Amino acid sequence: MEIALCKWGFLFLLCLGLSFSVGFSVEGLHGNSRVRGVNLGGWLVIEGWIKPSLFDDIPNSDMLDGTEVQLKSVSGNKYVSADNGGGGAVVVDKDIPLAWETFRLWRVSESIFQFRTSGGQFLTCNGDGGNVTATAELPSDTETFYLERNNDNRIHIKLKTGMYLQASNTNQLTADYPGTPGWDDNAATFELIISANNLHGDYQFANGYGHEKAEEVYKRHRNNFITVEDFNFLYRHGINTVRIPVGWWIAYDPIPPPPFIGGSLQALDNAFSWALEYNIKCIIDLHAAPGSQNGMEHSSSRDGTTGWPTSSDYISQTLNVIDFIASRYAKHPSLLGIELLNEPSAASVPLETLASYYKQGHKIVRKYSSTAYVIFCQRIGNADPLELYQAKLGDANTVIDLHYYNLFDTFFVNMSSIDNIQYIYKSRETQLQALNGANGPLVFIGEWVNEWNVNGSQTDYQDFGQAQLEVYNAASFGWAYWTLKNDRKHWDFEWNVRNNYLQLQLGCSSCRRSWSYAMFLGLACSFYFIYGA
Repeated sequence: MEIALCKWGFLFLLCLGLSFSVGFSVEGLHGNSRVRGVNLGGWLVIEGWIKPSLFDDIPNSDMLDGTEVQLKSVSGNKYVSADNGGGGAVVVDKDIPLAWETFRLWRVSESIFQFRTSGGQFLTCNGDGGNVTATAELPSDTETFYLERNNDNRIHIKLKTGMYLQASNTNQLTADYPGTPGWDDNAATFELIISANNLHGDYQFANGYGHEKAEEVYKRHRNNFITVEDFNFLYRHGINTVRIPVGWWIAYDPIPPPPFIGGSLQALDNAFSWALEYNIKCIIDLHAAPGSQNGMEHSSSRDGTTGWPTSSDYISQTLNVIDFIASRYAKHPSLLGIELLNEPSAASVPLETLASYYKQGHKIVRKYSSTAYVIFCQRIGNADPLELYQAKLGDANTVIDLHYYNLFDTFFVNMSSIDNIQYIYKSRETQLQALNGANGPLVFIGEWVNEWNVNGSQTDYQDFGQAQLEVYNAASFGWAYWTLKNDRKHWDFEWNVRNNYLQLQLGCSSCRRSWSYAMFLGLACSFYFIYGA
């Protein structure tokens, strides 16, 4: 009886040990582990905040595409306004600038612009002597204005004919100023007020420089920002995957539609070669879709609007891009997965539209590969990740991508370091456990960062990083840090690791499970050999 009990004790301890060691694993990764990744953000999709110097030499760089401006008549001290946000008259009679008085720039050159209203129409004028209205749905010559600007942010606006606009005595904006205005308080002089200049993406970069100069600057950036040495660094620090953001224009390389610049496809090929050399896997992430899926610079939005879900042509074009990516890389040994769309906006992209697109994209990837992971990114904003589980998007080897930041929301503004860390354990860990147990795709924390709204010490950052690593290590697919390199040091994975702000060996639940398994297995074996078979 004693020996029999010992045998059962051995089996119990062995099973208990296995319960610590057996968990989720990702097919294709060495050792059946999970993704421990880093994003290569700011490389093949430009984000100005990651590397601001890319925009340094653009003339009039404060007037890029999407810049929000207001025009104030210096003679009447009134703002130019598109009545009802567009669709009708343009007047010069408002005392306070709000939405109707704010226009988004479409840049033609450093001194030639088109003005888009809050309702989406463009300012237009049929010629000399005419009134300016906000009735054009698309811009052409009659919606194009030539600006003269002095050092005091005063401007003159004129038509191609040379006729200057003025604020008339009846508070209209008309193309009939006699002669050439000076910079005094005349009716043709306006104060230019830049209320927002937030977009610094691929569109602003390429259209701001012009093709020839943009090509030169982008080539230099592309060849130096990410190199084979970076893959060596990642390999040496236990990173097994890179998530690589790409823009839709990569499918048209080497001559993409204007104003986009070619060369990203060759760079992506290089990344796959470097990954193969260092046994690192690649996730291709469609970060920027035609028309923009969220209005942000990283989705190549021209002016902050979201057009992707409103056009079947945009969605069809996006599916063609997925087909191109899948057909080119599906058989490459370094491919781990394809992410169909990054951060669609919950405010602008209906779930039905997104789910339909995801299902079609999944079928396209499966046409070329039965094993590549197909990754569906959660909508950003007010959206529940469970909505994608309920949508039943595809079969095995599918993944839901969540982005976890203790930033970008007033909820986190007044949190202390302890509050932030407790939020990771109480809220994020609870959600991860629920999703890990859901019947459906694996869970991926595709973006997170060791930064917060806390002026913390190095120890505070270490504790915050440890908490995130400990919790995100439990995600059934894994995690990827945003991003490898960044001008803002706490967003920079390499800087964090080299300067000991992010301690990768801490919070490693998989390491603790392996240690626990060894301990229990060793204990079980001791019982076995002591008491015999």
